[in-house]
Amino acid sequence: MDRTDATLDGPIDSATIGETIHRALRIGSGRPDFEELGALESDLRGHIALLLPEAREAAARLWHGSIEAHRLMARLDGIERQTTQGLGHGPLSAHVQVHQLARDCQYLLARHTAAARP
Repeated sequence: MDRTDATLDGPIDSATIGETIHRALRIGSGRPDFEELGALESDLRGHIALLLPEAREAAARLWHGSIEAHRLMARLDGIERQTTQGLGHGPLSAHVQVHQLARDCQYLLARHTAAARP
């Protein structure tokens, strides 16, 4: 079982997701280890896979002809495509990919947190 499968088994743990995002965004200083970038990418993809269905459900409740619905669906489609990109062939592309996934995950977590508020 890879990290993505393990993440999908449990409920949404905002604290763990937030810590992963923080680690991924902090990794810019120094020369990051390619293995560490790979582990972060895997964790972030798992978190995104957990958060994305909830965001898609919220988008489905919007009026489909609205600009808001179109923008949200385009953003969610872009996030999903980003999870399939891989790390690329060097440390710079890996760093950029992890950073982008962290920002996408941050966006989804913010939506989840806002939706969970009473």
